[in-house]
Amino acid sequence: MAGAEEPAGRQSELEPVVSLVDVLEEDEELENEACAVLGGSDSEKCSYSQGSVKRQALYACSTCTPEGEEPAGICLACSYECHGSHKLFELYTKRNFRCDCGNSKFKNLECKLFPDKAKINSGNKYNDNFFGLYCVCKRPYPDPEDEIPDEMIQCIVCEDWFHGRHLGAIPPESGDFQEMVCQACMKRCPFLWAYAAQLAVTKVTTEDDGLVLKVDGVGDQEVITTENGAHQDNALGEDVPEHGKAIVKEVKAEQTNEPCTSSSSESDLQKAFQNQHFNTEAQSGCRLQELRAKQFMKKDSATYWPLNWRSKLCTCEDCMKMYGDLDVLFLTDEYDTVLAYENKGKVDQATDRRDPLMDTLNSMNRVQQVELICEYNDLKTELKDYLKRFADEGTVVKREDIQQFFEEFQSKKRRRVDGMQYYCS
Repeated sequence: MAGAEEPAGRQSELEPVVSLVDVLEEDEELENEACAVLGGSDSEKCSYSQGSVKRQALYACSTCTPEGEEPAGICLACSYECHGSHKLFELYTKRNFRCDCGNSKFKNLECKLFPDKAKINSGNKYNDNFFGLYCVCKRPYPDPEDEIPDEMIQCIVCEDWFHGRHLGAIPPESGDFQEMVCQACMKRCPFLWAYAAQLAVTKVTTEDDGLVLKVDGVGDQEVITTENGAHQDNALGEDVPEHGKAIVKEVKAEQTNEPCTSSSSESDLQKAFQNQHFNTEAQSGCRLQELRAKQFMKKDSATYWPLNWRSKLCTCEDCMKMYGDLDVLFLTDEYDTVLAYENKGKVDQATDRRDPLMDTLNSMNRVQQVELICEYNDLKTELKDYLKRFADEGTVVKREDIQQFFEEFQSKKRRRVDGMQYYCS
């Protein structure tokens, strides 16, 4: 019989033990994520009256606008009030969008929060995300048929979501970059390659003849130089010089006496490049033209960018016109970033978040406040002592243990109240 109990004992030893601290930390993390995504959006009022909102949480309703119908997006408040029982696709956040709920795309639904809408929002932009399909592979997320673990990354230009393995370049660690521009958007905005040579998140390796700056990815890379001003079209349909075009996989970086092998030294080298090439704004009318006069690479892959890289983009008259022609003026807006939106949500939530204990105290008179504070302190002290026993013994706190604590606490409270003597003056 002893042998029969052994497997059960082993199984109990292998069962993961989750502490109360773990549960609280996980709950706090989820709450912070929700605040980041939803906190910048109004959960009670339809956003239609605000026009094209700079950035907001959006949803698509598969029940009202299934695949084959016109795509439509709804705001956070409408997802709750008008589509609460429907099948929704969470689109995270998108820029410059006006809520479609109840307009002509919804044949059998009227918006409960703002019914007086125009038939269509001509300024809205849509993609396959509004039908629950993402990436170049046009698959749902999560994908029940995809057994390969992979994270989804949003392009900050087209705002589609991509599998890391479908971006042409292995993504850096998530904490090493802030934004991503997909392959298609890099082709549409080739001027970004000049900035990528100095700003994009890169790998630094060492070779016998010194340091070499490499960009993650596969396939050949073109080093573009523009010293003579003569140009010809390359395979990507972009201008390249006739004399000075070469297929290479490396670009020489500044020489140094010591090899650069750690992540911190990678960061230091990249900062040195940035300082060298971007502190000359006062001496040059166009930052982009200055970069184009140097050597840089182009390839068929996505690029990954660090925090605040957009502030390095040139804002001269010619560049601003180019951004407008390419419909990427938002790149120069510091409040366009998802990070700015998330930070705003966290600040708003922190401002609105109330302490329920303080709210209760404010509604009481002085005597009631003192009694409540005493009860609260008693509860905190006794609960701490009670849980300490489990910590000292190394045992797991179960639901029954918590129930037993509160039953005993209430019993003690009743005995104290029953034993009190009241005097009339």
